[in-house]
Amino acid sequence: MTQPAHLVLEDGSVYSGYAFGDDKSAHGEVVFATSMTGYQEMLTDPSFAGQIVVPTYPLIGNYGINERDFESKQVQVSGFVVREYSSRPSHSLSTMTLDEFLKKQGIPGIAGVDTRAITRKLRTKGVMMGMIALGQTPQAALTRMQDLPTYGDIDYVRQVSTSKPYQWDQPLASASSTPFPEGSAPETKYKILVSDCGLKYNILRMLRSKGCEVVAMPATSTAEDILAQKPDGVLLSPGPGDPEHLDYAVDMAKGLIGKLPIFGICLGNQVVAKAFGGKTFKLKFGHRGANHPVKDLETGLVHITAQNHGYAVDGDSLPSDIEISHVNLNDGTVEGIRHKSLPIMTIQYHSEASPGPRDNEYIFDKFLDMVQETKR
Repeated sequence: MTQPAHLVLEDGSVYSGYAFGDDKSAHGEVVFATSMTGYQEMLTDPSFAGQIVVPTYPLIGNYGINERDFESKQVQVSGFVVREYSSRPSHSLSTMTLDEFLKKQGIPGIAGVDTRAITRKLRTKGVMMGMIALGQTPQAALTRMQDLPTYGDIDYVRQVSTSKPYQWDQPLASASSTPFPEGSAPETKYKILVSDCGLKYNILRMLRSKGCEVVAMPATSTAEDILAQKPDGVLLSPGPGDPEHLDYAVDMAKGLIGKLPIFGICLGNQVVAKAFGGKTFKLKFGHRGANHPVKDLETGLVHITAQNHGYAVDGDSLPSDIEISHVNLNDGTVEGIRHKSLPIMTIQYHSEASPGPRDNEYIFDKFLDMVQETKR
């Protein structure tokens, strides 16, 4: 693994290292993530579609890749940038190395670069487009980038969403195709539809483990498509990209208001806010990682949360019947909203973690309590 490679940022910065993974160049928005573990979950998180991800933790690949910790059916990132790549993983569940995994999935990586310097650059200047350049000079890569679309130009939700509905019936701790053993599946209490804007499997696992019949729906589904399935509630999932592209999802959410309990997570939070006339804006460098403090304004409790988003809701743009329920203690941005009279609640962080702390799984229980109360 001695092939030279460069990470080139749109401002002309160059970080040189060596290539691993697939032998090709890649283009995307360069972002950093602060989780200390969970690189397999990060790689397969659809919210990272179109992005080159830089983990701040220096050693990556040390426990390999397993068959359990997938959050979607494939790698979603455009490229992966690490300080030190471990070519000899040690874990009882490991089935292949990170290098083998990225090669199999057609994703390039670069190692041996100063990821601390990249992170400081992005925190100071903000996220920017970049390219992992193999077989070309940094100047050639910079010139080529000028002719490529920027991250905000593309509707990534259409790329990552399922093309047709499917039912989920798999155990909590498995991403395999093996269903619950006969007689061990939890009793079904509610039918929950999940609008797949780029969902992680752990959302489906959590709902199924709590006794829900779970059906994932394409993000382009209409309110009529949702209501025709006669669900007890709807969850709007996380996903990638700028919510300004998602008029179809916003229209769907508008059509469900007052007809079903609604729960939005991350991008789903932004979609619900826009359905009520709220606005969103792009954060300077986003929130990505497993250590973001969020305050619940109702209880006063502070939770450490997993997050992955580059856009946020403008709290001042929300109507009077919507109240802010959670705020980020790092920058004061909106981390959750709820309707004052209708069964509608959202959060900007990831209650399903993967990777990250599981402290916020109780949010699923709050949603299902809302579903139960509405049925009653």
